[in-house]
Amino acid sequence: MLRIAHISDLHVLSRTGVELRRVLFNKRVTGYANLLTHRARNYRRENLLAVIAAAAAQADHLVVTGDITNLSLEGEYVEARRLLDEAAGSAEVTVVPGNHDIYLPIILHERRFPHHFSRYMHSDLPELALALPAGHFPSVKLRGPAAIIGLTTAVPRPPFVSAGLLGREQREALARVLRHPEVARRTPVILLHHSPFDSRFRLDQLRGGLVDARELRETLQPLPRGLVLYGHLHERRHQALTTGRGALDAVCATAAALGHPDDRIRAAFNLYELDDDGRIASIRARVLEPDAQHFRTFEFPLRPESP
Repeated sequence: MLRIAHISDLHVLSRTGVELRRVLFNKRVTGYANLLTHRARNYRRENLLAVIAAAAAQADHLVVTGDITNLSLEGEYVEARRLLDEAAGSAEVTVVPGNHDIYLPIILHERRFPHHFSRYMHSDLPELALALPAGHFPSVKLRGPAAIIGLTTAVPRPPFVSAGLLGREQREALARVLRHPEVARRTPVILLHHSPFDSRFRLDQLRGGLVDARELRETLQPLPRGLVLYGHLHERRHQALTTGRGALDAVCATAAALGHPDDRIRAAFNLYELDDDGRIASIRARVLEPDAQHFRTFEFPLRPESP
């Protein structure tokens, strides 16, 4: 049995605060305004620490689907790396970036994300990875019955735009990974930040969704089963991604630090169990109670809803 814990959208803040000279006169100023008016009140450090610790303790493998930082500031990278290093004592960790981790073009150009998190993006099939500014992707970890495949959808965008993009080359590389014998005999667990589904309105997708979600779903058509794990929406969801040979379980994790009265949104981690033949035995969430001391189990339906 392989147990995978899934957290997302940590939005880690620097312990030394925000240097104003780093946020003025660029896109960060809009994120900083959101921090002052919303995020600082609802994203609670005690929630984040409790979720990371519990997730790492209950799983063999911890996956983080992006937005690890809030404004991709150096102090945030350092603090996030420290938190994940501490968690790694009890579970292996795999990360992929989100739009908040590649907030500005210079962050991508200087390769700040792989500089800090490359140890969590190691691949067992490096010859199939592309050398991208956000790191080497797809990353592949072959662990028991699972092939854990990391993708990057993070690209710098103008203010008020958070859309993601895989790109043709990464989708083609993913197709090659899925055909590899060591991957094909395992259950794929695909990690990305943005939703693999289309938004209701195209404009919404261009502003905040995965621009090439349809093309990703076409790439996944040969798969009979698997998991597609993502974040970005700050709400737990479980949906069926239909393929030509079956259906994948597409599961969104909420933001790991959120304080919220709605059970679908409040801080939590998802937990997936795969048995020795790769069958997905259970999908559930562990929801943090308002006291930030206790968790309770939220069972996902065995048959997910269709988008």
